[in-house]
Amino acid sequence: MNVVDIFSGVGGLSVGFEKAGFNVVLANEIDEQIAQSYKKNHTHTIMVNEDIRSFVDHFDDSISKATERLNSSCKEKLYQELHDVNVVIGGPPCQGFSMAGSRIRKTSEFIDDPRNFLFRYYFKIIQKFEPQYFVFENVVGILSSKNGEILETIKSIFEDDSNFKNGRYYLHIKVFKAEEYGVPQQRRRVIILGTKFDFDLDRELKLMRESLPTELQSVFNRRETIRDAIFDLKDIATDGSSSVPNHVSSKHNGIALRRMKQIIANENWQSLDEEIHSVHSGAYGRMDWDKPSMTITTRFDTPSGGRFTHPDLDRTLTAREAARIQTFPDDFIFSGSKTSICKQIGNAVPPRLAEFLAHFILYLNSKYNVNENK
Repeated sequence: MNVVDIFSGVGGLSVGFEKAGFNVVLANEIDEQIAQSYKKNHTHTIMVNEDIRSFVDHFDDSISKATERLNSSCKEKLYQELHDVNVVIGGPPCQGFSMAGSRIRKTSEFIDDPRNFLFRYYFKIIQKFEPQYFVFENVVGILSSKNGEILETIKSIFEDDSNFKNGRYYLHIKVFKAEEYGVPQQRRRVIILGTKFDFDLDRELKLMRESLPTELQSVFNRRETIRDAIFDLKDIATDGSSSVPNHVSSKHNGIALRRMKQIIANENWQSLDEEIHSVHSGAYGRMDWDKPSMTITTRFDTPSGGRFTHPDLDRTLTAREAARIQTFPDDFIFSGSKTSICKQIGNAVPPRLAEFLAHFILYLNSKYNVNENK
């Protein structure tokens, strides 16, 4: 099944879908460093590194530019795949949603509101490809944003027959807890699964999990801890001399080191002595080997950024450790500045959760006899 990844970031969703056997043919990401990191790890996917507006409004030109170094047979294969896109993955950032006034009167007003251009172009992508499935990923806050009006408006747009050539989408919405799908991290994300047919989401998720092959059940049903994810990295040098990619620790100043030394496992800034405790102590906290991590954010390398102090060592997580907790494989190499790498890892959808979603789509496709050829 062919996949297009929009607002791809470094490609957490792409990694999971590829592992489940999907073919990610095209991706779009505006940030140059992140797009380059994506390209190095997804060599068979065409990356269009430009603003979503330019990508959609000048689609043919964007594809032509991105494929100018391909030979004619590769280009022909790509265009054939783009005429048969089965799944669109990714979602516009939550800050891309606004409501005009106290209540929106027409869905067209929502789409046309300049503040909602990210959603508008995501919607245009769905209209263009009209895939059998789309996976719209977002933060939990979208459920309550503007008292739920934004989500209701999004639903009404996708459930309107007149917006699509082949009929409406049915939207299935759920908060997924990553730790319940084999990810060693407490991370909650809203997944909106759009399909061309209706079904009971919770029922099908339960049946699908029960029907998984043993080897996949051991992956998705296991409750992973920090120990499972990174213990073997504990004694490997973090000065850049080891063969483990991206396993370099941050250099912390004296006060940060003193603070970290005083915090024991599973404790936070409240453990600090009064003389080094200040308003700037932030959210210092030491991780616990036998628990899942708190949500990996873009500040996992900063002691005051959250509970990111190593369970045993007086340092924060390395990029490789954070990537492991996000379930990226070790052969996924992050490139770019330190700030960009933190952003790439912290903003990604855990690949293992993405892989589960991909297997769920395969399950639905088989059970409901969906015709993959449009």
